[in-house]
Amino acid sequence: MEERLNAAGLLKDRQTREIQTPFGNPSGPIVLGTLAGADVPLVILRRHGEGHGIPPHRIPWRANIFALKALGVTHIIATGAVGSLREHIRPGELVLCDQFIDRTTGAGTRGQERTFFDNAAVHVEFADPCCPVMRDWLVDASRASETKTHRAGTYVVIDGPTFSTRAEASMHRAMGADVVGMTALPEARLAREAEIAYALIALPTDDDCWRPAQDQQQGQSPESLLQTIIGNLKQSAEDAFGLIESALRDLSPLADRPSPAHDALRLAVWTPESHI
Repeated sequence: MEERLNAAGLLKDRQTREIQTPFGNPSGPIVLGTLAGADVPLVILRRHGEGHGIPPHRIPWRANIFALKALGVTHIIATGAVGSLREHIRPGELVLCDQFIDRTTGAGTRGQERTFFDNAAVHVEFADPCCPVMRDWLVDASRASETKTHRAGTYVVIDGPTFSTRAEASMHRAMGADVVGMTALPEARLAREAEIAYALIALPTDDDCWRPAQDQQQGQSPESLLQTIIGNLKQSAEDAFGLIESALRDLSPLADRPSPAHDALRLAVWTPESHI
C-alpha cells in the first residue's frame, strides 16, 4: 500500500513511528501520512513486516492492533492473499468478505493472541465480523471499477504456513467457505475487542488444491504455476489499491453511519470493574 501511494504521489506528510506495546513490538515501523487531495489521515502497517519476513503463525497480532488503537485508528481496511474454493471466484478478482470460519489450532503464538483480555470475562459480539458500514462503503466504491468484485464471501482461516491438504480443501468447500487464507483471524477478533471497525478485501491468487491435479490441467510446470500465482497477486493488489483509493475519496458514508464495532465493549465486560 505504501509503495503504491508513494509511486502515485498520493502519500503526503509521511512519517514513521516505532510503537512499543504491553504485548511486545508490532510487525514493524508504522507509517503515518495523509491522502493527497483528500486530507484523509492514513496509518499503514505491514502485518508480515519488512520483506514479508514474518510467517502467519508468528504475526504479533495483539501488538499490531494495540499499536493501531494507540495511534487513534478507528477503521481498518485489511487485504490478504487467499485461495479460491469456488468456481465463480477467479484469480485476479476481489472478494469483500463478510464471514469467517476459524480453523486455526493455536499453533505458534496464535493461541496466545486470540484476546486482549486474559484476566477478565470479556465476550464481544462477533456474529458479523466485518463491519457492515465499511462493507457497504466499499461495495459502493467498487461499482466504478472494471475489476470483478464479489460483494460477499466466507473466508476460512487456517494456521499455515503450509497449505491445505486436498481433503481439507474439500471439507472447507462443504463447510460453505468461499476462500481460504491464514491472516484474517485473530486479527479481526482483536480489532473488534479494540472497538475498531474492520473490513477485509481478499485477493484470490489460485484455486487452492480442490481441483484435482490443477497444474497438469492447466499445462503448467510448478515453476510456471508459481509465477502465475504471483502475477495474480500483483494484479489483485493493484486493483485493491484502486478500490481503496476510490473509497477514501468519500468518507461521508462512514461519518453518516456509526459502526457497530465502535461500542463493542458496551455490554461485553462481565467482570466487575473493581476486579479488573
